[in-house]
Amino acid sequence: MTTFDDREHAFEAKFAHDEEMNFKADARANKLLGLWAAEMLGKTGDDAEAYAKTVVLADFEEAGHEDVVRKVVGDLEGKITAEEIRAKRAELLAVAKNQLMQEL
Repeated sequence: MTTFDDREHAFEAKFAHDEEMNFKADARANKLLGLWAAEMLGKTGDDAEAYAKTVVLADFEEAGHEDVVRKVVGDLEGKITAEEIRAKRAELLAVAKNQLMQEL
């Protein structure tokens, strides 16, 4: 194997790792958003966890995070705007990334 092959392999491995971490951070942020929304809906315990799972699954409907925003906005029925949900998700994404870094 040449140095070029080694560098290429290392780059590909780093890219795959970064993509995996981004996926995990997005999923965790969606779960945290779901738990936050569940609290606003008055759900606790297993009900809150179950609701958070539905928020995570909503992210698989289409590319991007608008599917999650629409679900939470719809579930909260006018209690909060889409812009506020996007801001909260961005805040929780930072929390999720920090949590993942602490676990390494």
